[in-house]
Amino acid sequence: MQRFDIIGSFGMEHDLQLRAAARAIYDACYPSEEWAPFGFDEAERFRTIHYRQAVGAALQARRALHDRTVQPSLFAEQARA
Repeated sequence: MQRFDIIGSFGMEHDLQLRAAARAIYDACYPSEEWAPFGFDEAERFRTIHYRQAVGAALQARRALHDRTVQPSLFAEQARA
């Protein structure tokens, strides 16, 4: 797994899709100041725990979406529902 300090200083600036996914997850999980003290941009700048969790979730989502062995099981779960 990649380290968050490396992602913040290099990867997130150059991986716009990963950053967009992290922002979407952050905004969905922390919709107001009641949930997190900062918006995404400030959280990114200060590397808050909320930001690091959103980046971690975005990385997990990317791995799941690109792993052909995981995709069939994801669709099978939807078919059962």
